[in-house]
Amino acid sequence: MVKHFNITVSGKVQGVFFRVYTEKKANEIGLCGFVQNQPNGDVYIEAEGSEEQLSELAQWCKTGSPEANVKDVVASEGELKNFKGKFMINR
Repeated sequence: MVKHFNITVSGKVQGVFFRVYTEKKANEIGLCGFVQNQPNGDVYIEAEGSEEQLSELAQWCKTGSPEANVKDVVASEGELKNFKGKFMINR
């Protein structure tokens, strides 16, 4: 069953290629959706896939890119948006 997760990652997560690594990881595990920077310095992710895939991404976010210093990851289930295609970076 396909689910939708909204994930907010805070800490030193901008300027450290967090979005690039997130895009790579999400596509590796077969998710659809997007990642984008927020004006407050957080990174915001919307992803769709199986609960197992989404949990893997949320767990990965706790470390993220090599230069990141993640302080908090908040993941919640959201309304399904039926994303199609590859996971992408929104600019």
